[in-house]
Amino acid sequence: MKTYYKICWWNLENLFDTFDSPNRPEWLQNKLNRELEGWDHEVLDMKIHNLASIINKMNPDILGVCEVENEVVLQKLLQKLYFPAHNRDYKIVHHDMSDQRGIDIAFIYDANKFTFDEMFSHVVTQRNPTRDILQANFYTTKGNPFIVIGNHWYSRISGELETEPYRIIAGETLSYWMERIYDLRGSDTPVMVMGDFNDEPFNKSVSNYALSTHSRMKVINARNPRMLNLMYPLMGRGFGTFFYSNFPYFFDQFMVPKSMLKSTALIRPVRLNPETYRVNILMYPEMMAGGDYPKPKPFGRPSKASTYDPTGYSDHFPISVGVEE
Repeated sequence: MKTYYKICWWNLENLFDTFDSPNRPEWLQNKLNRELEGWDHEVLDMKIHNLASIINKMNPDILGVCEVENEVVLQKLLQKLYFPAHNRDYKIVHHDMSDQRGIDIAFIYDANKFTFDEMFSHVVTQRNPTRDILQANFYTTKGNPFIVIGNHWYSRISGELETEPYRIIAGETLSYWMERIYDLRGSDTPVMVMGDFNDEPFNKSVSNYALSTHSRMKVINARNPRMLNLMYPLMGRGFGTFFYSNFPYFFDQFMVPKSMLKSTALIRPVRLNPETYRVNILMYPEMMAGGDYPKPKPFGRPSKASTYDPTGYSDHFPISVGVEE
């Protein structure tokens, strides 16, 4: 009998601890002083309440998140999730990264369905500290391995072309670690790659360096760890996961290697059904802003009053995909 799992990803848009948090190192407090003005307990509680209301609707088995400052705010978020309704036992996998703004990647997972084994944080080497790539190794209740890898690549804030080399470095790092997983765990090990890549599926960092493609056959027949980018069927329909200057982008993506696309009579791990899978952009009505496109409703921050909206959620839509075992 097959078991189905719902895997989700969401950029939570600057889920910071309070302005005067004792959990923040002095260097980071000095850097964020102006940005976090007005970010008090009341604002943080509203932000967490809004995010939790969406996550409760999502009802994920594993949720990858980014733009979270520390485990303290993640624990506060967990306290707002309505466990009894879904018979959940959510736990956290988090690593404190060296990003200049103090934002991290993490996973929230249901301990009723997965056993956490170990975590690796893969450093993306460049001139300045950046967000690492976070790998979490799990086992299902049936004893099968399942690896998830979270990404939050370098921002385009200084210009797309000016910052592209940093995302290329991240893509190379991801591809190298996919090879290492195959070397150490075997080429049949199921891996789900997810994240906010700050590039689209067709950009060089994702296609040429992370080795993702829209062609399932190229992935199946490849000798290197190519990945199927699951976002291609959604593209060209006038919506995206992130919007800039009233234009949609597919920055948030799922990718899978061939180990997730096929199974044999002897090996039936967690896999994606290539005939029936569907990636959903989770656009709940309350989290949608008006305009030409169905774009997300950001929460913003009080220090930038023109974009602050305490009824908002995030500047990204969450995405989800189902896998089976």
